[in-house]
Amino acid sequence: MQESQETHISNHLDEVVPAVSITARKKVPNEQLQTVLFQPPREKLHLCEERAKSYSSSQEYKRVIPELVRCVALTRICYGDSHWKLAEAHVNLAQGYLQLKGLSLQAKQHTEKAKEILANSIEPPYHDNVDVFRCSIELFYTMGRALLSLQKYKEASENLTKAERLSKELLQCKRIIKEEWVESQARIKLSFAQVYQGQKKSKEALSYYKKALEYTEIIRGEKSLECVPVLRELAGVEQDLRFHDAAINHFIQAHLIVMSKNPSPEEVADSALFVAQAAIASEIPDHHDAAEQYFQESMAHVKDSEGTGRAKFLSIQDEFCNFLQITGQKERATRILRESLEAKVGAFGDFSPEVAETYRVLGEADMAQGNHSRAYKKLKKCIQIQTLLYGPQDKRTLATQQTMDMLSKTPEVAVKSRQSLKDKVAFCTTVPQHTVPGRARPSVAD
Repeated sequence: MQESQETHISNHLDEVVPAVSITARKKVPNEQLQTVLFQPPREKLHLCEERAKSYSSSQEYKRVIPELVRCVALTRICYGDSHWKLAEAHVNLAQGYLQLKGLSLQAKQHTEKAKEILANSIEPPYHDNVDVFRCSIELFYTMGRALLSLQKYKEASENLTKAERLSKELLQCKRIIKEEWVESQARIKLSFAQVYQGQKKSKEALSYYKKALEYTEIIRGEKSLECVPVLRELAGVEQDLRFHDAAINHFIQAHLIVMSKNPSPEEVADSALFVAQAAIASEIPDHHDAAEQYFQESMAHVKDSEGTGRAKFLSIQDEFCNFLQITGQKERATRILRESLEAKVGAFGDFSPEVAETYRVLGEADMAQGNHSRAYKKLKKCIQIQTLLYGPQDKRTLATQQTMDMLSKTPEVAVKSRQSLKDKVAFCTTVPQHTVPGRARPSVAD
């Protein structure tokens, strides 16, 4: 398991060894090589920190982690094993593992190491150092996030509470400004909301999401992209509590922010789809027009895409067809699905869940119209794909088989089956049989 293989920083030998030399793996002039090799560790550390920030801001995430690892090694060289700056370096690396790679165990291990270092370093002259307390806030916050990701909600809440209390104390002592406190509150409140949501406590989560949104809007602005994920998570909780109008409004608010930021077609498609899905989830007829509007907007932005974009369009189109069936527009849904079948084979392959499901829906549509023979043919193709994908005992395969068994008893399908059997027998009796010398010609019975 990947997470169990990567433990404390002392075990990251393949990443730590290059820390003392941050030159790129390419030939450089001798003079430049000498300059880099004999560069003081603190200068190297500063350069690594700047590179990590630069790569993060330009979203070159694969290059961030190695720089953060080098920062840990260089900080130990510069400040020793018991300095709070080494704890800060471990916290930064933990945040990198958590945010950029989603590696919760590594993040937890590095925050534990940072906590151990701070426990030994909080003594004169560090006891009155605001930077140490800032580091502690980040430590408890990051530990809380890691534990949240590991679904250890009680421990996550305890660490987030410590981070919140420390930041409040610093504000009361006027050691940090109000804006810095608000920024930390936005992150902490959002994490608390996610803890409660993980515990299925939607009412408690709702109030924290609202606070997180409020603080995010204060520090980033109401039309900031940072508000979008908060708005969507808030809307998700409102859906759980059946506050559908509020949920739709928050999804629309997020959509308008996305649209104002020069988004890609895929981003617009996803954003509009959130609104359409929320409108369907409400099960309120008054929201059907909004659902269709945002479905059409979503499909329009990826309609002419190729590759994965084409597959995305077909997936959204399937959701739209399901919506049409729910709202009684079955003929329209059937027409769209029939026209999409060839494109699905091209995008997903002949033996794919998407193609199987389309055959199933089209078969049931034919069955509803009384065309049992055509329905049987489509369901036969469906079950062939389902058997290959899921096996003969899967509930989906068995459900299709049950429908086919029912259809096989209808006169139309039964007559066709008998006619097909007669044709096969006639074919066998008319085709010349090649016999092996010394053996009798096989009979029809054989």
